[in-house]
Amino acid sequence: MADSSVQRPQHVAIIMDGNRRWARERLLPGLEGHRQGVKAVRRTIEACIELAIPTLTLYTFSSENWRRPAEEVAALMGLLTNHLRCEMEELVRQGVRFRALGRIQDLDPTIRHLVSVLEQHTCHNQRLHFNIALNYGGRQELVDAMQHLARDVGHGQLAWQQIDEQAIQSRLTTVGQSDPDLLIRTGGEQRVSNFLLWQIAYTELLFMPVYWPDFDRHHLRQAIEDFSRRERRFGAAC
Repeated sequence: MADSSVQRPQHVAIIMDGNRRWARERLLPGLEGHRQGVKAVRRTIEACIELAIPTLTLYTFSSENWRRPAEEVAALMGLLTNHLRCEMEELVRQGVRFRALGRIQDLDPTIRHLVSVLEQHTCHNQRLHFNIALNYGGRQELVDAMQHLARDVGHGQLAWQQIDEQAIQSRLTTVGQSDPDLLIRTGGEQRVSNFLLWQIAYTELLFMPVYWPDFDRHHLRQAIEDFSRRERRFGAAC
């Protein structure tokens, strides 16, 4: 059960790092780390529901990940396809609303179809809003938003003087959702890796040494406890 005395973030974003290193340290194929990472995704969804966190966003596949070896990319896409197929009924059962962020239109037709079906089947669920950032890059997202604004101005649908933060935010893939309160990166690295660059302007950052395949509700609770001790002033004086 969630502890009502602890200040909880309303939106948690996670950079799931450390799958390959987890596998390498155990002398296992790299793909096994990603398979175990899928189990960590399931655990994290369940923990967010248990802790009454309304929104969870996971950095699943970045636009830069295409630079990895073709065999690894193909294996990751196969794993993703299988995961989307297998999790559909469970997400519906648990009342989870699914949404994909990023340039989904550039992905394989099978994945595009599965994403579309999952979004449609879960669109009325409210227990947890679960986003996966897929073929996503923060700079890429901002470029797409700027192009959208330029088209609207060019077509006379928007005056350039009307371009403000709200106009930009309404053209991002996260439109309609709150910005993350807490960004967790597993694996020990301390960078944001082109993830939600606009949205994390005032997000609390937490870098954890645990590899993603080992991440569980204990680590999420630990992150929330750390978050609850922070004073968020959003630029205001002490």
